[in-house]
Amino acid sequence: MFKLTKKVEYALIALRYIQNHGNGIATSTKEISEKFSLPTELLAKVLQQLARLEILSAVQGPKGGYKLKRSLGSISLTEFVESMEGPIGLSECSINEICCQMDNCNIRFPMNKINENMITMFNNITLDELTTP
Repeated sequence: MFKLTKKVEYALIALRYIQNHGNGIATSTKEISEKFSLPTELLAKVLQQLARLEILSAVQGPKGGYKLKRSLGSISLTEFVESMEGPIGLSECSINEICCQMDNCNIRFPMNKINENMITMFNNITLDELTTP
């Protein structure tokens, strides 16, 4: 089953909250963590990664936290997931051509076709579509 990781889920939850409740003011990790009952340490790492990816900007100080740095409408779901977790693939051979079953596999081509269709669909969805109410 294809499933988004907790890291990607938490990132999307945080981005939606920051986009809709930030009003240009930095939002703290603690505020998001408490609002959605997310583990603070993991959320902090996710937000730091989003800052390294230049999706968020980190604001230092007592009223510090995170603000949007990039328009979420300019980031596709594919770009986002791959920047957070690496290549999207339903099966190992969709990501990596090194597989012990490569010569004998009878599902490789149909799985790759499904994977290509999924990536095309993800390319057509922006983060803004997922984070705007």
